[in-house]
Amino acid sequence: MLNGQTLSKSRRLMTVPATVPGNLLSQATPASDSIDDRRCAKHLLVRTVDGVSLAVCDTGPRTAEHTVVFLHGLCLDRTSWDRQIIYLRRRYGRSVRVISYDHRGHGASAAASMNTYRIDQLADDLAQVLTALDVTGPLTLVGHSMGGMTALAYLGRPAAERPVEAEGLVLVATAAGKLAERGLARLLATPAPAALVGLIQHAPGYALHALARPVCATLGRWHARGRSATLAATVVAALTTTPIATAVGFLPSLRTYNQYATLASIHARTVVISGGADPLTPPSHAADLAAGICGAQHLRVPYAGHMLPQQAPHVINDAICRTVTIQTAAVACA
Repeated sequence: MLNGQTLSKSRRLMTVPATVPGNLLSQATPASDSIDDRRCAKHLLVRTVDGVSLAVCDTGPRTAEHTVVFLHGLCLDRTSWDRQIIYLRRRYGRSVRVISYDHRGHGASAAASMNTYRIDQLADDLAQVLTALDVTGPLTLVGHSMGGMTALAYLGRPAAERPVEAEGLVLVATAAGKLAERGLARLLATPAPAALVGLIQHAPGYALHALARPVCATLGRWHARGRSATLAATVVAALTTTPIATAVGFLPSLRTYNQYATLASIHARTVVISGGADPLTPPSHAADLAAGICGAQHLRVPYAGHMLPQQAPHVINDAICRTVTIQTAAVACA
């Protein structure tokens, strides 16, 4: 239980202060021969069946008691989870294995055809990463925004297409669908996404960057409101360094994304976290998730926005710990 907070048993709502095929295993190859001693991390490339190389960071032994996999949001990368990864390593040491990776078209992962920039494809990529890295034990999926949608899409796949069942699930600033009906994401309901996809395929790169610059600046100013300059700089940097084809390519899939039918079938220990000032995935999305997933807890951070892993890292850390099935004391990374 978080300090000074109480959980409503009726609504399961807590308000928190804002302060792939089997041969893929052989295709998980080191991207670097060195190991980051500070985090005991191995940096790998996993090649998907359609030939896309995904940059993966694998921390901890395969024999760990529990595995936590982090899934980042659109226009971000795996480094958006750095605070949570450091926390888990300090608390659990080698008793927990931590995996984070960049979605296709993001970060250090390779670009792909725009017609593969879909949530269901990201769920397939997740399945291939789990298979390639031989994840077999207790598993927690932690997803922010589009990463949370990826986790839900993975859980919505037939059992035979889920190489590992998730025992824990942490959904951060995300939704089961209806994105075009609420908040700023209602822009997805307009013809703009399809027009942008057509433009990206024909317009020169400089024109596309010119198109995206005002959008990035607007989002950057919103995220900076009442928050540190560091957070604003991080958000703007992520938005401006993500390939435009990636940022635009996922928009049609977000418009049609719907995993409401999956919620009742989820049996993982689930924590849903929302920001009260999030215009991209308003708290009503989190309320739907908590109501649809049996036993889910809903943590609301009233004054936080969409970037909860940075704005309220302690809330995310605590939520992850609720889903980890060990009580091992912290040990030194070795």
